[in-house]
Amino acid sequence: MKKNLYLGLSVAVVTALGVHLSGCSSSDANAYDDHEKETTLSHIDESGIDFQASVSLNNRAAYVTSQCYTKPVDGKGNVHNPCFSCHINSDEPNYVDDWDLQINNDFGDYTRSNRFTNLFKDRTAEVAEISDREILGYVREDNYKDANGEIKLAQKLNHVPGVWDVNENGKWDGYTPDCYFSFDSEGFDRDRSGNYTGWRAFGYYPFLGTFWPTNGSTDDVLIRLPKAFRENEAGVFDPETYRVNLAIVEALIKEKDIALESAVDEKDFGVDLDQNGELGRAEKVVFRWVTPSYNSATGKIENFSMSYVGRAGLLLVSNEYLIAPGLYPRYTEFLHSVRYIDIDEANTTIKMAARMKELRYGVKVNWNSYPQLSNATDSEIKEKDAFPERLRTIIGNSEQGLQTGLGWVYQGFIEDANGELRPQNYEETQYCIGCHSGIGAIKDSTFVFGRKFETTHFQKGWYHWSQDAKGLKGISEPRTSDGRDEYRLYLEENHAGDEFRANDEVMKRFFDDNGELNETEVQIMHEDISHLLYPSTSRAMQLNKAYKVIVDEQSYIYGRDAHIKPVENVYQEIGAEEETGIENHVEYR
Repeated sequence: MKKNLYLGLSVAVVTALGVHLSGCSSSDANAYDDHEKETTLSHIDESGIDFQASVSLNNRAAYVTSQCYTKPVDGKGNVHNPCFSCHINSDEPNYVDDWDLQINNDFGDYTRSNRFTNLFKDRTAEVAEISDREILGYVREDNYKDANGEIKLAQKLNHVPGVWDVNENGKWDGYTPDCYFSFDSEGFDRDRSGNYTGWRAFGYYPFLGTFWPTNGSTDDVLIRLPKAFRENEAGVFDPETYRVNLAIVEALIKEKDIALESAVDEKDFGVDLDQNGELGRAEKVVFRWVTPSYNSATGKIENFSMSYVGRAGLLLVSNEYLIAPGLYPRYTEFLHSVRYIDIDEANTTIKMAARMKELRYGVKVNWNSYPQLSNATDSEIKEKDAFPERLRTIIGNSEQGLQTGLGWVYQGFIEDANGELRPQNYEETQYCIGCHSGIGAIKDSTFVFGRKFETTHFQKGWYHWSQDAKGLKGISEPRTSDGRDEYRLYLEENHAGDEFRANDEVMKRFFDDNGELNETEVQIMHEDISHLLYPSTSRAMQLNKAYKVIVDEQSYIYGRDAHIKPVENVYQEIGAEEETGIENHVEYR
């Protein structure tokens, strides 16, 4: 049984995995002293945001999210278990297998203090000062593109403000937004000239709890495979090659057969996609994996049972790229916009807003094999046993992003006090790292590609939410790998619609006075997940206003969860002997 990695991948482990370390600091006391000496006003903006720091100055354990401080047992002794959605019995190549954290607290002296103090603020007065008309006007403004369709943040980064230029070399060395959010009928993003950007949007079942729109935000996710995966063997961009490679990656991540968007001639690719022993017409990518062999004479891995196509297939043979179940190719990218909630014209339901709260970016910069990933987990367990109070070392900065220690770099942009997107500083980005590394629920650092809709859905699963007027309406409930209804399971185990048990709307709709599920409402949700996931229009407006207060304050490091009243079911301080109170963990995949 593995433990969670929330308390970190050590520098030794990160180095062993081949992650670049230059220009980075550890999170020990000396690093804080050094930061105090080195910080200059040139890297602090008008809101007091420090972009120079490569350490967290308020919360050195910001990777332990606010949701982790939930009290599982309520005042009546009833047990609530939202923990199973993240801390689960994982499968390789995720070796964390941290289901025991549903039962056992794993907090040290430092992490027992909840530094997300925004949770305990009463924002009633501030929210009351914002009118419905004002907040609707605000969320309907596009803070990503200007009137000419140009990406505003990209233009600004091309002439990077000195306050953001951490290494002071006069240029931006991190990700520059290059998605136009202009999608064709296959979900491919196109730039202003109609050219493919490589980004492709997909529909998916929203992950449990926090990212349900009823809890404050709408969002989307896009994927982009490396350039070689978009090209035929001659090195020319080819949409069909790209579509097939995306299906192959989906089969590897889901570890199941994936239907192709349309039948293809395998002779065009020289790959037996359906693994029937001949090159003919294939309608699906068959997942059938046999461990490849290592040729000691050539020093190469060969005899792959599954292969990419096009130029990526050639580079697989040369081992420039590798392939394995549960792992993305090196240089795979994800883009995730988190947005406000808009209201439709009839004022009857919600939809995705134009305004972004955040733009999150991730790229896989290193390929780590199964043994490397397993060794990293084992090494971390040993280190934590030896140094239980040692906090996690997360390497990076606000310009180049933060490293997970398992091959990925994550970077984020968030609203400034004027509502325009700016880089997240180190501590604000650290908040994202905990969930994308070191928990059992992720597949190679990510959450939702394994939850992607397949070809039975709108546009065969490849679309942006803005392209389907129905949104999540009419979509049936997802099922777990052992056949259970997933959202029902969350409601049954948590007895609430969010980790904090602060969503009164879901509580009143889905539970009776005794805390038992309302089967009539559950059946409606079973056929239409929006019945659970969508807030009322009035709740959506209030949540928008509550978050706008945080934007005005620029107080993200103290918590970015939208709420009006103080959250009650959360620890401010966890006792040294405190247990979760959960006696039986949930088996969940």
